[in-house]
Order: sequence, then C-alpha cells, then structure tokens
Amino acid sequence: MTEKKDVKDIIQKEETHLNNLLEQQDLTDFKGMVDELRDTWTKKQMFRTETEARFSVLQDNRYPTKAAKYWQCVREQSSYLDNLMTLSFDYRRNEAKIKWLETKIESEKDEYKLTKYQIDIDECRFAKASMEKVAKHRMREIKMWSGLKKEFNDGSFNDKDVNQHQLESYGMQYAEKERQLTENSSDTDKFNVLGQLQSLQRIRKSGELENSYKEKEQIEQHGKPKS
Repeated sequence: MTEKKDVKDIIQKEETHLNNLLEQQDLTDFKGMVDELRDTWTKKQMFRTETEARFSVLQDNRYPTKAAKYWQCVREQSSYLDNLMTLSFDYRRNEAKIKWLETKIESEKDEYKLTKYQIDIDECRFAKASMEKVAKHRMREIKMWSGLKKEFNDGSFNDKDVNQHQLESYGMQYAEKERQLTENSSDTDKFNVLGQLQSLQRIRKSGELENSYKEKEQIEQHGKPKS
C-alpha cells in the first residue's frame, strides 16, 4: 500500500503544475482520474508474464527439448539479474542526488535555483518510485525463471555444461526449419538452414564431439584428462 500512496501523492502534487500545461477541462478530467491513474500505474504489465514466457520465449520449435528450454531459462534469468544489478546502481545514484538536492534546497537563496532544485527533486522522487516498481518486477521474473528451470530440469540432461544438449536440440530445431522451407523460400534461407542442418547431422554421425565431452567430464572429475 505504501507504493500506491507514494505514487498518488506524487501525481497529486504535480496537479498544480499541470495547470500551466493542460487546458482547464483536461486538468479537471485529470484530477478526477487520479485514483484510476494510480491503479493503472500500479498494475500495468512490466516484462513477460508466465504465459508469454512459456509460449513466446520457450516456443517448442525453437527450444524442442527440456534441456534447450532449461538453458534458455538460464539465459533469461541471467539477463534479468544483470538488469537488476544495474538498476540498483542507478537507484543508489538517484538516492544520493535526492539527498544532495535536499541539502541545496535548505540553503539556496536564489529563487530560480531553488525552483529548479525543487523540480529536480520531484523528478527524482518519481524516478525512485518507478525504479522500485521495476525492481519488483525484475525480481518477479527472476523467480519465475527459477521455477521454470526447476520444472524442466528433470535429470535427463547435463545441467552444468550447455554444450552437451545442443547437438540434439539444434538438430531438432533445424529439422523443423527444413520442413518449413518451400519453393518460395529464398536461396539464402535454404543455404543457411540446409547448410547448418547438414553440418549438425555430420557432426552427430562422426561422433567428433564425443571425445570432447569425455575429456571435459574427466577434467571436471579428476582435474586432468586420462592419457
């Protein structure tokens, strides 16, 4: 409830200044919509819902196996962690600016500078509320991807080395891409899809990655490969 109250206070405080920006009828309408606008600001969608994550991000033709879906969840979660950390630094800078402006306002005698500092601090307080909302939804997505990782990680694949699932997953993905090719597909699309599919099939048939897998497992288990 604190978040809603803070945002409503910020919006209401700006009403006086909107008088110079909006026509009278628009200003009257705005004042009558403050509670609605607070509600809109509070519940507006930020970032993906779980529905969108499942059907749009983790679409079956692009991530056809549980391993492929799991490792995409890892990428998504990592991205949102990076974003949350960056946001935290921005939030700290904003907090420092608010404190600096509060000090300047207390001692400033020049009317223009005082007005400017007051505008700046109002803007910073709105930015603070917005950052807190973004952080909440960044964390929501981080937890969502965590839940999806647990769901797809059924023990049937290596969850320590992303490389080990890719031959199968990409093979299925490019086989589906091949099925989608038509006589109207561009030569570039055909070249890329068929070239990569043929390479995946060759690599799988030759077994050239098997030694690499085994060597890496030996290094992880014993510290060095067996001669």
